[in-house]
This record gives sequence, C-alpha cells and structure tokens, in this order.
Amino acid sequence: MASVAAPNAHFYPDRNSRNPSLSRRIDLRILSQQKPPVEPPQDVSTSQKGGRREVILRSSEIAVLGAIFHFSGTKPNYLGVQKNPPSLALCPATNNCVSTSENISDRSHYAPPWDYNPAEGRGSKNPASRGQAMKELLDVFVDDVEFWFPPGKKSIVQYRSASRLGNFDFDVNRKRIKALRLALEKKGWASENSF
Repeated sequence: MASVAAPNAHFYPDRNSRNPSLSRRIDLRILSQQKPPVEPPQDVSTSQKGGRREVILRSSEIAVLGAIFHFSGTKPNYLGVQKNPPSLALCPATNNCVSTSENISDRSHYAPPWDYNPAEGRGSKNPASRGQAMKELLDVFVDDVEFWFPPGKKSIVQYRSASRLGNFDFDVNRKRIKALRLALEKKGWASENSF
C-alpha cells in the first residue's frame, strides 16, 4: 500500500469492502491529489484587454492609497474658536481656504455666514434647532472644515474650509462650500450674501 501523504500516491480500496465511509474518505483524498484541468489557450486580444484592465485597476489602487497615506497633511493647531475676538481662525496666506471670519474685502478668502432659520424661510414656519442644523452640516468633508454657532439668539453659522496641503486648490473649497450652501438652501437655509 502506498503512503497517502506522498504527492503521487494512489490508493485503490478493496472493491469488496463494505465500509462506505472508508471509500468516501479515500475518494476525497484521491480527488484532492488530482491535477487541475488544463485551460484552453486564451485569445491574444482577450489577454491584452485583461492586462490593460489590470494596469488600470492597479494604478487606481495606488492613487487611492497615495491619497490616503501621503496627501492627508497634518492637523493645524489653530482649529476651533479663537479667543479674541471669538471667531474661527483666519485663513493662511495660501489660496486654498475660505472663511466667514475674513474681512469682507478679501475676495479670495471671505465667504458670507449662513442663516439656518431665515425670517423669510423656515425660520417663520418651522425653525430648526442648533442640533438639527449641526446634523444637516455634518456630511462628508476631507479637508479641515469648521462650523461655529456663535452664542446668542441669532441663527447664524460661521464656517471655515481649508486644504491641509498646497497653496492653491483650484477653488475646490469655495466650490464645496457653495455646493453645500445650495443644498442647505433647499432645506430652508439662507446666506447673508451670495458669492
């Protein structure tokens, strides 16, 4: 009898054996030692398409990993409400930030604050709480985006959106804030001015 552990071993059960579990166990062992079926050769054009797909998939994987691990930047230490005067931080000198705290004459950094309960909108009919307004704001953001609800009775939201890396973001932050503002206007919000 040959060893079942040997790579090319074959064991043939006694045909007169009345133990079906032994036969099944032996059949399984023999099946596990069979060579895989030979695949027919592929068409050359099909293999080239697979190669191109493979390259595209691999390059997109690399881009995603690079974006996650390399382009995330470090968190600035000045995030949050500043002390004097109470407001969000001013934008750095780079052109990849917008803020309601900036001077209105700074066209590259200033954006007007939002009112989540405007008098001519849902504020008169069905005003939202600050908690509800915060929930509506917190969707998806990759860069540093801050929202501040200043104390008082006004339903104003101050905000700041800035990229962590680079000096210019091709107005990505401004466009993102504008898209968010337009979506919030559908929920009844209003901007003090438009930009």
